[in-house]
Amino acid sequence: MQGDSSRLRRRRYLSYGILFLLVFAALAMVVLPIWLIRPFAPQTPVGIGIAYGFRRWAPVATVLFLVAGLGLAFALWRGSRWWSRTLAVLGLVVLAAAAWRAPKNELMFEGMFAPMAKTATVPAAQARWVDEGDTVLAVELNGDVAAYPVRQVAYHHIVHDMVGGVPVAVTY
Repeated sequence: MQGDSSRLRRRRYLSYGILFLLVFAALAMVVLPIWLIRPFAPQTPVGIGIAYGFRRWAPVATVLFLVAGLGLAFALWRGSRWWSRTLAVLGLVVLAAAAWRAPKNELMFEGMFAPMAKTATVPAAQARWVDEGDTVLAVELNGDVAAYPVRQVAYHHIVHDMVGGVPVAVTY
């Protein structure tokens, strides 16, 4: 009898450990891409590859994590104390939130780098928001010249404008 109780306790601890790992993995699938591809942070090819890989697989993986978590919680429910049940329910809430949020990460990726809606043009001498040492992207078309500060373009990643009567998309 004593051996059965000890084995049951180890199985319960293992099940809660797996539930914790599922919650951790689901959160990583949603949060890591946001962390790796954020404005004004250095980005590496490996980080971008990881972020886009997670973005691609997160909707399916988080649903699978939720289903596995439901199975574990169901198996653990009988014979558990109130605090164990509370932990299991909290884990399920986090798993459900991750499964709900994962498909929306694609919208976050697109929304984070929304094109600059309106551009303001002024003569260079009046551009107070551009410091003398700032790097700019310059476009010259049909005798018209425009310059876009890299630090502003870097946030939006693309600026739609008209230069010399020609629509342009300036990107960095």
